[in-house]
Amino acid sequence: MTNDPLAYFITFTTYGTWLQGRDPGWVDRKHNSFGSAIPSADTAREAAHRDKMRQPEYRLDEARRTVVLRTIVEVSVHRHWRILAVHVRSNHVHVVVAAQAKPEKVMSDLKAWSSRRLREVFGEGSDRDRWTQHGSTRYLWTAEEVAAKVEYVVNGQGTPMAVFDHRTGY
Repeated sequence: MTNDPLAYFITFTTYGTWLQGRDPGWVDRKHNSFGSAIPSADTAREAAHRDKMRQPEYRLDEARRTVVLRTIVEVSVHRHWRILAVHVRSNHVHVVVAAQAKPEKVMSDLKAWSSRRLREVFGEGSDRDRWTQHGSTRYLWTAEEVAAKVEYVVNGQGTPMAVFDHRTGY
């Protein structure tokens, strides 16, 4: 193992679609460490979080998923990050990326630029919440971990939506 990770596995969700209490699975500050059990569904907790939402949930349709995927690849090329895999789903995004930046910076840039492109292409307001706050950033230290996450992102998400796989291109 080196001092620098080989890549990061980054996940972020769309606004209002991955609330605490949801089924299947959710995370909060108490259940956010590697290997911790995923809490079971809690409909009352989910309803309480839904009642606090400022806007309706945000989902990515096919056209929006395509814009987000292209933006992630574009930003990564511009920043000299190496994208290994991306899967843009209707309610979340997975990215495996090698970057000489902190994963929080990578995630922040990807979300910000994706929001900008979505505003430009679809005429959405700048006040529209598209993403939940933060997300998940995991360090991948070995080639085996990287390969496993690439495989999960590309082939472990159900029916493919908007996918990039460095092994084959789009």
